[in-house]
Amino acid sequence: MSAPSRLGSPSTLRRSANALTVGRSAAGLPLVLLLQLGQPALAWVLLLLAGLSDAADGWLARRAGGGSSWGARLDPLADKLLLAAPMIWLASNEVLPVWSIWLLLARELLISGWRAQVSSGAPASWGGKAKTILQFLSMLLLLWPPSWGSHNFCLNMQHLGWWLFWPSLFLALSSAVAYIKPRSRIDRH
Repeated sequence: MSAPSRLGSPSTLRRSANALTVGRSAAGLPLVLLLQLGQPALAWVLLLLAGLSDAADGWLARRAGGGSSWGARLDPLADKLLLAAPMIWLASNEVLPVWSIWLLLARELLISGWRAQVSSGAPASWGGKAKTILQFLSMLLLLWPPSWGSHNFCLNMQHLGWWLFWPSLFLALSSAVAYIKPRSRIDRH
C-alpha cells in the first residue's frame, strides 16, 4: 500500500495520470491540423506539452504506487498516436521518406498486437523508452518553427532533428526484436 500523498489519494493520482494519457492520445489530430493551417509554433507547443504529459503521467502513476493496468496499456498507444501524426505529415511533405514511416508504423502495430496478448501489458523496455524520447526530440526539432530564429539556425535545428530520426528508427526496430524474441523462445517450449 502506498503512503498518502499531498497530491491526493492513489486512485486520484491514477485517474489524473490516465487523463493525461487520454489527452496525449487525442493531441495528434489538432497537431496535424495546426501544421496544415500554417501554425507551426502552436503545433510545436502542443507537441512539447503532450511530450511532457508523458513524463507527468508516469510520475503521477509512480506517486500512486503504480499505475492502472488500463493506463499501462494505453500509455504506449498514446505515444504512438501522438508521434505518428507529425511523422505522417512530415512524410507527406517529403521531409522524411515514406518507407521509414511505414517501417515505424508496422513495428508499432506488431508490438501493440504482441502486447495485447501479454497479461502484464509488457512494460516498455529501455530500448523502447529511448526510441520514444529520440522520436519526440526528432519531431520537436524537425517541426522547429521558422519564425524562431534566423534561417540558418532553424535549418540547423531541422537538420539535427532529421539526423536524430535515424537512430530512433534503429532503436524502434531493434527494440521490436528484443520484445518479441524472448516470447518466441517461450512459445517453442
